[in-house]
Amino acid sequence: NYATQAKGAASAVMHYFTPDQVPVISTLAKAFGVSDYWHASAPCQTWPNRFFAHTGTSLGYVDNKAFPIPFRAPSIFSRLEDRGKNWRVYFHDMPQSMLLRDVWSLAPSHYRFFYQFLADASQGVLPHYSFIEPGYFPDLFDNFMPNDEHPPHNVVHGEKLIADVYNAVRNSPCWKSTLLIITYDEHGGCYDHVPPPPATPPDGIVANSGNFNFNAYGVRVPAVIISPYIPPGSKIRPPKNADGSVTPFDHTSIIKTLRELFDLGDKLTARDEAAPSLLGALSLAAPNNDGPPRIDATLVQPSPTLLSTRAAAAPNGMQDGLANATANLPLSAPAPGDEIQPSVTPISAGYPTVAYAAAGATTRTNLFLGISNQNS
Repeated sequence: NYATQAKGAASAVMHYFTPDQVPVISTLAKAFGVSDYWHASAPCQTWPNRFFAHTGTSLGYVDNKAFPIPFRAPSIFSRLEDRGKNWRVYFHDMPQSMLLRDVWSLAPSHYRFFYQFLADASQGVLPHYSFIEPGYFPDLFDNFMPNDEHPPHNVVHGEKLIADVYNAVRNSPCWKSTLLIITYDEHGGCYDHVPPPPATPPDGIVANSGNFNFNAYGVRVPAVIISPYIPPGSKIRPPKNADGSVTPFDHTSIIKTLRELFDLGDKLTARDEAAPSLLGALSLAAPNNDGPPRIDATLVQPSPTLLSTRAAAAPNGMQDGLANATANLPLSAPAPGDEIQPSVTPISAGYPTVAYAAAGATTRTNLFLGISNQNS
């Protein structure tokens, strides 16, 4: 949809989605809570913001291409592991979080395909912390289109993923003790009128390009907070600080919430120390907001022609970055304590099409995890 502002001969086109265009996430926002004060952790690309969600920092990196592999900042996954809390990453093709060094020796026992999440939810055996990664590549054999909502992908497939996750947890024996967070790494170019506020630098590291020290957030991103402890129609905002100021939610609020909820100890970085927790949003005395029993997402299955066209196209930036980074993974997960030298410049495999990039990424991922094929 478009809204246009014109001044003289100049005009700006501002893009956004209406509730009718994204009915799943819009319905959940009304049934539970939405935050209008959640910002991306940094004004840059997907990977830096994703690493903020896992580690509280991007170690100075601001794009999807220049990261050293493995990424050496300590993560919330290893903190959970050290404190005896179980966790899993559920993924579709290549989990970007697997680039974290401190999960490498743990990955084979903690990474599972998304269908395992559906099974674990149904059986009531979800771990203390689940992180769900979308699918980044089309799959001709499974008639699957990417559901990561990354351009140029159709967001309707992301809506289907959100509905599948919600339906799984809503009808799980775990539902009454579940907090589901739906958010986005960055804004994807959609318009927002709120300027990013100042932020606490995570670790004093200056950006690898320019002199930015991560003292500002990125733009606001959608954040829908779902739990039977959240009143319907909630507008979730952080509490005021002692001096009357307000620190916005950002991706490190996930880390802060986990640290408080599971008593995981001190900060990972100064950013997650400053971040507000989401526990204050759980304002109902009892878990009595069950929300919709189910949400059905309207999804037209992609035609073979469409799948073939997408597979034959050049990889987008996200797909190219994932495939190149995956080429740096060892052929098997290292043992605990093994020293791994990072590859400062990721291998450039030169994938000409999405299909080649997908094959490279998924093959190396499966080798690393010890999976013989994607149906294992």
